[in-house]
Amino acid sequence: MLAIKNAKVYTITNGIQTGTVLIDDAGKIAALGEVEIPQGAQVIDATGKILMPGLIDAHGHAGIYEEGLGWEGSDGNEVTDPATPHLRALDAINPHEDGIKEALSGGVTAMCVLPGSANVIGGQGVVVHMYGNTVEEMIITEQGGLKIAFGENPKRVYSGQKKTPSTRMATAAVLRENLVKAQNYLAKLEKAEVDPDKAPERDLKMEVLVKVLKGELPVRAHAHRADDIMTALRIAKEFNLKISIEHCTEGHKIVDELKEAGVWAIIGPTMTNKSKVELRDRSFETLKTLYEGGVPFAITMDHPVLPVNYLPTAAAMGVKAGLPKEEALKAITINPATILGIEDRYGSIEVGKMADLALWSGDPLDVQSEVEQVFIHGQSVFVKPA
Repeated sequence: MLAIKNAKVYTITNGIQTGTVLIDDAGKIAALGEVEIPQGAQVIDATGKILMPGLIDAHGHAGIYEEGLGWEGSDGNEVTDPATPHLRALDAINPHEDGIKEALSGGVTAMCVLPGSANVIGGQGVVVHMYGNTVEEMIITEQGGLKIAFGENPKRVYSGQKKTPSTRMATAAVLRENLVKAQNYLAKLEKAEVDPDKAPERDLKMEVLVKVLKGELPVRAHAHRADDIMTALRIAKEFNLKISIEHCTEGHKIVDELKEAGVWAIIGPTMTNKSKVELRDRSFETLKTLYEGGVPFAITMDHPVLPVNYLPTAAAMGVKAGLPKEEALKAITINPATILGIEDRYGSIEVGKMADLALWSGDPLDVQSEVEQVFIHGQSVFVKPA
């Protein structure tokens, strides 16, 4: 058993508390507050320090875009077919690449690793811890969602190959076409329940899209510009899809529409330059605008576009732009956990949740503060070098 005592505890969901966080041998938070420390427990005195839940980035590419490598470590985009729902990010993750190792230094304990945005349908994401010798050790849930993409990326990639899609019209059409194919495949599966002889030949692409149609797998829609976001919402409504908007750079222009659709927005990376046209209106004020408009959101670094260990810095920039500090902290903890469907186990410090924790020297949103120690399931996985 582990006891972390005398810390200022940012619980995220129940305010700031002081006292002891007691972690049992199963890696769960057993008690919080003024509790008696069992005899024989390992004790860490955190006087003057801040204890937070491990940070979570709901959208990144750690392990499938390896830092410091070229094509040898670039495994996020299969640019030979605009519709590849059967691809899985977990089959390309290198647990030992530098981006994953460095995540812990920023207090980041989990990420949803997604395929890139070159394809209209890019493949399936996976939610993993930022620590482990194999991917199997890292997996939190394989239900990371199906990546789809709108806007500049698919049309740039495939117009260069003189293939569809080379326009926004074609991007939407490719997505609709594949969803209709999946509807037809599902109809055949349903008929086969009565008459097995009518079962269709197994199709890995369609199997994934059937899960999407049935609401078993959410859709993660890369969309920066407001018109692209509206196209994503339009198609989601047509096919009754569970959808989140990834990047949502111009979300501040369509707050009412986002709220009415009841979707989550994953905002970022906002600390970049305006590297393409669809980023020309990117601003940290988008966070404040969505908050005031009642649209739930999380913050992403889109690692390795920006290193994920700077996630607290992006949250701090949101505060500077007018976002309440409490909301900024939620946007890198409980909010991404909720988007990923793991909020019952992660994202806040509560009794019964897993002890994914980061011990900070000071305010996590102060650029001078450092992560001194990180725990995943109660086990120490990072200690700041002396």
